[in-house]
Amino acid sequence: MTKAEIQQVKQRFGIIGNTEALSRAIDVAIQVAPTDLSVLITGESGVGKESFPQIIHQYSRRKHGQYIAVNCGAIPEGTIDSELFGHEKGAFTGAIGERKGYFGEADGGTIFLDEVGELPLPTQARLLRVLESGEFIKVGSSKVQKTDVRIVAATNVNLTQAIAEGRFREDLYYRLNTVPIQIPPLRERGDDVWLLFRKFAADFAEKYRMPAIQLTEDAKKELVAYPWPGNVRQLKNITEQISIIETNREITAAILRTYLPVQNTQRLPALFGTREGKGFESEREILYSVLFDMRQEVAELKKMVHNMMAERAGQVGQMGQVVATPVVTTTHQPSVPAIIHAVQPSVCPKEDDDDIQDTEEYVEETLSLDEVEKEMIRKALERHHGKRKSAAKDLNISERTLYRKIKEYELD
Repeated sequence: MTKAEIQQVKQRFGIIGNTEALSRAIDVAIQVAPTDLSVLITGESGVGKESFPQIIHQYSRRKHGQYIAVNCGAIPEGTIDSELFGHEKGAFTGAIGERKGYFGEADGGTIFLDEVGELPLPTQARLLRVLESGEFIKVGSSKVQKTDVRIVAATNVNLTQAIAEGRFREDLYYRLNTVPIQIPPLRERGDDVWLLFRKFAADFAEKYRMPAIQLTEDAKKELVAYPWPGNVRQLKNITEQISIIETNREITAAILRTYLPVQNTQRLPALFGTREGKGFESEREILYSVLFDMRQEVAELKKMVHNMMAERAGQVGQMGQVVATPVVTTTHQPSVPAIIHAVQPSVCPKEDDDDIQDTEEYVEETLSLDEVEKEMIRKALERHHGKRKSAAKDLNISERTLYRKIKEYELD
């Protein structure tokens, strides 16, 4: 496609930016649209992946059919098969009527499966059958049904790693990934950041009936230099905050910096090294590893203190002995050393030595890993005023996982 044609597509679908990687992604989407090939759209959370399935649908022969977008990560695991493929009356408790399901509704059209990496393995097997033969079976039924659906999927999960960890089917990956489209993160889009900010500022000025905010030159440089971990979604959110709160409509770099979160200050140390696409269970494994390291460091610190006291005992002419506090390790769930009080240890005296007193004391109060996890989720919900979608994003887990954990820890 020519640059002019790509620009028309951007205007039609509200896509802002001139980055070559973004234009290339749009070009691929339009070229593949007339076919029925499956498309897998990848990119970080918040980059705007949801626009590309709409482009593919509107430029396809299916544009007059149904277009259904499904957030796979927001549907509870127990009901996702019913949502996608439908169910018969009485198939399970609460199934008071028959349900058609999204694949039945989208027959002849396009279905967009967002966060496809969050699908449970049994549902992945059902989806694979649809891709291979166009067939599916409703929950509680034995009758095979046919559907003619174009599938476009999107994920911010590293599916190659998910396959290695046994969380995603390799055969399904190759079926979905017939045509890959990679959406670049905002930090790699240069001056597009400024163009997006200006558009959002104008939109919020119109929405709230106030003058649009303007950035000084130093603020523009600050805006472009910031890494934007939340991508376009984060930029839009911060633009709205500034538009509402600041009375001075000219924003300097100093003012802008007060709205830009310092990187990695809101997360637990266990999450610092997580790779893109890590599931919640993997994060727990990393947390376990960190906790074990902490216990080892505490044990080494105690050993060092005891050695120092032993040396001191020798220097005072073997006048006392060091009483060691044993360190107990377990092979099951570790505990987090939350508080360690250490009163200055000293050498235990002989009976005729009144100048040296035995005051060694260690007190450890511990929290179980489940309690740490519960507290982390509770604080995330408080930070976001109970908004579970925002809390799940903050915790780097899916909404479905968060709902399950809320129920498990009785945080409703």
